[in-house]
Amino acid sequence: MEFYFSIYVSFNDFLPFYQGIVKNVEVRDRNGKVLHINGKYFRPFVTASGIHGCFILRLNTSGNFISLNKI
Repeated sequence: MEFYFSIYVSFNDFLPFYQGIVKNVEVRDRNGKVLHINGKYFRPFVTASGIHGCFILRLNTSGNFISLNKI
């Protein structure tokens, strides 16, 4: 399964997710489906300005994480 979404979060707003204080990031994909993604998967994409861009989330048929990539 693939889900496409955009996210724009400042560094300060994302900090609790990065630190593991808050676990899941809630996003809405391009089709309106609400996704809850573990914040740890966004860590490679965090910059001094936060997380900005379009992403693709890939899950297996059981709904388990395969990958998260910036597109």
